[in-house]
Amino acid sequence: MHMVRLAKRRRVPLWVKWTAVLALAAVVFRRAIAFAVVAALSAGLHLLGVNAHLPKIGFAWPWQTISAGTRTDTDVGPWVLQKIEGIAKPALGTETFTFVFTHKVSKSIGFWPCWYASTFYAVGHASATVDLNPGPGWWSPAAGHYQARVLSRPAAATPGRVTVSMVLPRPQLPQSVHDITVDDTLSGPLDAQHSWTYPGLGCGALIRPQFSPSVLYAQAQSMAFFQATHDSSVTSPLVRSAESEATQIIRDNFIQPTLNALGYTLAGFRLGWA
Repeated sequence: MHMVRLAKRRRVPLWVKWTAVLALAAVVFRRAIAFAVVAALSAGLHLLGVNAHLPKIGFAWPWQTISAGTRTDTDVGPWVLQKIEGIAKPALGTETFTFVFTHKVSKSIGFWPCWYASTFYAVGHASATVDLNPGPGWWSPAAGHYQARVLSRPAAATPGRVTVSMVLPRPQLPQSVHDITVDDTLSGPLDAQHSWTYPGLGCGALIRPQFSPSVLYAQAQSMAFFQATHDSSVTSPLVRSAESEATQIIRDNFIQPTLNALGYTLAGFRLGWA
C-alpha cells in the first residue's frame, strides 16, 4: 500500500499580515497621512526656525477623494432639489419693535364719575413665515423657479462647479395675533390719569379688574399685530431679515453640502422672490 504524505500547510507569519494591512491602509488613507506628515514637518521646521516651502496638500478622507473624481455623469439638479423639498415652513427674520398704547376705562356710577387711563410702553416680537417647500408644481421645469447649471464636471482630484438659481414665494407677514409675542418683562406703564373719585371704593372695585395683566396683554398683542402688518418701519426689516435667513439656510445647509457630496462646488447662488 502506497501512502501519500500530505505536506503541512505553511502558516503566514503574523508580521506579514500586519504589514499587508498597514500597506493597504496607507494606500487608502494616503491623502490624510500625507496631510498629517506635511503638517507635522512644517510645525517642526517652524520651531527650529527653518523657513522651508513644503508642498501644499489638502486634507481629505478616502470617500471625499473618490466622490470628487468619479461623479462625472451625475445630474446634480434633481439631487439638490430633493433636499430642498424636504424643508419645513419656518418662521424666520424675527424683529423686535416698540410701541405705546393707552388703555382707558370709563364706567361712572350714577352721578359719580369713574374713569381711569394709563399709557404703556410695550416691546413686541414678530417673525415672517417663509415657504421653503411650495410643492412639486412650483419646482416643475415649466415654472422656471429652479435651475442648476453645471459649469464643469469633476476630473481627477478637481471638483466640478455648479451655479444654482431659485425663486421662492415672498415671506408672509404674521397672519393672526397669535403669531405675535409681547415681552412683558420689558413693558411697563408710562403715564396714568384718572377722575378725582378714583381710587375710591366704588370706582376702584369697578375699574381695577379691567387692568388685569391678561386684558393689557391682549390689547398690547393686538397693537403689536397691527404694527407688524401695517407699519413699514417694522414690515420692511422683517421681510428683509426673513429673506436673508432663508437664503443662508438653503445655501449653507442644503445646496452646498449636497453638491460637495456629489463632487461639486457651488460657484454661484441666486435666490429670487416671486
